[in-house]
Amino acid sequence: MFGKKKQTPSIDKEQLELIENAQKRIKAKKRLYVHFVVFLIGAVFLIIANTVLGIGKDFTIAGINWFVYAILAWLFLFIYHFINVFITNKFMGKDWEKQQVEKLVAKQQQRIDKLKEKFAKEDEKLAEKQYAQEKSPKVDTSIKKKNKLTVIVAAGENNAIGKDNDLIWHLSDDLKRFKKLTNGHHIIMGRKTFESFPKPLPNRTHVVITRQKDYIAPDGVIIVNSLADALDASRKDDNPFIIGGGEIYKQAIPLADELEITRVHATFEDADTFFPLIDAMEWKEVSRTKREADEKHAHAFSFITYTRR
Repeated sequence: MFGKKKQTPSIDKEQLELIENAQKRIKAKKRLYVHFVVFLIGAVFLIIANTVLGIGKDFTIAGINWFVYAILAWLFLFIYHFINVFITNKFMGKDWEKQQVEKLVAKQQQRIDKLKEKFAKEDEKLAEKQYAQEKSPKVDTSIKKKNKLTVIVAAGENNAIGKDNDLIWHLSDDLKRFKKLTNGHHIIMGRKTFESFPKPLPNRTHVVITRQKDYIAPDGVIIVNSLADALDASRKDDNPFIIGGGEIYKQAIPLADELEITRVHATFEDADTFFPLIDAMEWKEVSRTKREADEKHAHAFSFITYTRR
């Protein structure tokens, strides 16, 4: 159901002790029953041996035949056995057995309830994951790439990256870093991101993803209709960059090898475009450099690099 083999709950020490006591109780009752049967057969045998066969007929003690003493001695042993089973160990009677069974049932019910709770949580997580996958754009993870793919973005603490197809901030050092990292490489983007530029960025090959089949762009700009086509168009570049926008980031992250994040230390509630959450189980932070706010930078920010685990 969940892709994992379910393990049968093991019997703990207390439960094992209860079961062993119940087994001893059954054996004790069986022995008492055998004792009783042997006692009856033996008593009948002594009576027949004495009265019919005449064995020991003349042997008496205080005027009483010996077999009577033998039967009484045997009866004493039977009574002792009976007392040992049903009186001395009264706590192991039917009420005790019922209590032990109820305890065992209660123990198992607790284990069942815990397993149900665990499976319910796993079901909930699975449902959330499936819902997120359904809501997220379909990503073709079968795309094969030989080069390194990097996602580069500046995002606020709440993952805000823009509003009205434009940046919410202007950070001089962030722009310089973007230029330094992407210089000489293919930069892959959506149509709206491309149209937010005053003109194509120098010394970079622009690969624009759009559904518009008749989209016209300046010379040198490569127009494609999917991320797979964009990566194919960038196959000769050893490190193309994904530069936005929001939907392109969502499609590219499962394929990316590295994230170059400029984390702006502020929250921007009026943003309308957001970067996906970075899953710490999939990504490992390998470097971080913090910059404080100053006359050129209205917000403090950090340059952070993540690599896939």
